[in-house]
Amino acid sequence: MNATEWSLLVSLSLLWGGSFFFVAVAVREIPPLTLVLLRVGIAALVLNALLPLLGSGLPKTRRAWSAILVMSLLNNVAPFSLFVWAQTTLTGGAAAILNATTPLFGVLVANACLPDERLTAARVAGVMLGLAGVVVMVGPSVLSGIGQEAGAQAACLAAALSYAFAGVWGRRFAGLEVAPIQTAAGQVSVSALILLPLALGIERPWTIGMPGAASWAAVFGLATLSTALGYVIYFRILATAGATNLLLVTFLIPPSAMLLGALILGETLTLRQAGGMALIGAGLAAIDGRLVRLASGIARTGMRWRRAKRRNSPET
Repeated sequence: MNATEWSLLVSLSLLWGGSFFFVAVAVREIPPLTLVLLRVGIAALVLNALLPLLGSGLPKTRRAWSAILVMSLLNNVAPFSLFVWAQTTLTGGAAAILNATTPLFGVLVANACLPDERLTAARVAGVMLGLAGVVVMVGPSVLSGIGQEAGAQAACLAAALSYAFAGVWGRRFAGLEVAPIQTAAGQVSVSALILLPLALGIERPWTIGMPGAASWAAVFGLATLSTALGYVIYFRILATAGATNLLLVTFLIPPSAMLLGALILGETLTLRQAGGMALIGAGLAAIDGRLVRLASGIARTGMRWRRAKRRNSPET
């Protein structure tokens, strides 16, 4: 990836890192499906209002809408609902670790489905290093609860797998000549239409009490920042950098959140967190490939230099 794509990936990690916080606040008073409906519904209103201001509109072809329908199910309806439901019992740290399995699933799914994103030793090593870094950063103690909430944890893993399939499926939008903001607007609009009857029929949200100001603030942050803006960036990266690189964002979410805490809230970074960031950085470097190629080139140059030196030595 180039510098622009890396900066977009970091920006997306900041936006999506906040989603765990927003969900943790809002789910105390708002049922899971209703919360997801509010998330995609408000995001749809925002993005559809922006389209005419940008001189654009929703996609027009049946092929584009068919692709958007599948993307809505894989990228919004299924994973959002699963993660929000899981966070009614799981801690944010456990959810973050399980979310970080997304690149592992992404590498496997991309290898099976995309001829230009084949499995390599560097990618596998990078994914494992990144996952280890997330575990170290969030805290290995979080793993002590693994297995106690098996249903919620399985839901998070299913959501991560759904994200991986979404990343692969989303590659087709590049050939449909649909702009990132059009895809994002279409995706959240279809997701809202799917979730509306489910939330109304299953949770009957009008029967619960009115949520407080903190919950509404979290909903609007989740909808406008983590969803509307986040998915415009998401589809921009997907179009140029590919599915495997895009899914690396889940590794960057924990360090982004912790760095924000250090810079804005004055929180202290621990040695363990710094070590986790170093592992994540090593994993990203391995997947990106440039440092690996540079190290290999240096090693080959060194070997050639030593062979030439032996050939030119008076003893030989």
